[in-house]
Amino acid sequence: MTLVASGPADSPTAPDGKGAGPLLRAWRERRRISQLELALRADSSARHISFVETGRARPSEEMLLRLAEHLDVPVRERNALLLAAGYAPHYPETPLDDPALDALRDGMERLIGGYEPYPALVVDATYTVVAANRGIARLLEGVPESLLAPAPNAMRLTLHPEGLAPRIRNLREWRGHLLEQMERQIALHRSAALRELYEEVAAYPVPAGVDEGRPAEPVAYFALPLRIEHEGRVLSFVSSISTFNTPMDVTVAELAIETFLPADPATAKYLRSLVG
Repeated sequence: MTLVASGPADSPTAPDGKGAGPLLRAWRERRRISQLELALRADSSARHISFVETGRARPSEEMLLRLAEHLDVPVRERNALLLAAGYAPHYPETPLDDPALDALRDGMERLIGGYEPYPALVVDATYTVVAANRGIARLLEGVPESLLAPAPNAMRLTLHPEGLAPRIRNLREWRGHLLEQMERQIALHRSAALRELYEEVAAYPVPAGVDEGRPAEPVAYFALPLRIEHEGRVLSFVSSISTFNTPMDVTVAELAIETFLPADPATAKYLRSLVG
């Protein structure tokens, strides 16, 4: 189980000469909230919101943070709003290997370690794996070292033709799920790195013969499963993703813990047998 440092996804920058108004309007429209509704939520007026969006009024730092809170703007993007308005970033971006995050790293390692024998991992905003337990390592046996080092990426590991893709029995379904997940993240975060990753993995060819000639499973799954071959068996998992509540640091806000729960009794029994 290894935890590695993770670099920033994209540093927030203010759009040249545009100020915070266009950014604020874009977030409001993305959330499908009217100026009046936002004003009522933030204890302001629709007129003031309009003036801020058009650049006729400069919001205070406190007002900008309040508006961002009511629009559920990601922490990194809140810093971008502040910069665009001429203020300093409010939220720090602490490197994951900084001593200040010792308790966080220890807690995450304990969490995913305690989840064994089931697979669990921690990824950052661009799906770089920053920690993984032995359940994940077991599934990655035989994957080329070129995909595992120096900083493995969960999307590459899963969808690359030399990664897990040929082993996934329902690859087309699972691939579609992952690409849709990335599309939602791209819509939420203005991240060039995430867009570049999406274009890369979406272009990977689907290995020949995948999903062909394989009968549908009779099991009624409660969520889309990841069905993957391992040592002659087909293991089935459903995944759950957790993030930190009310993060005050960009790095922490962009971490996600993904756990894989056995989707059928056979998978659970097999994994438990590995630890006696």
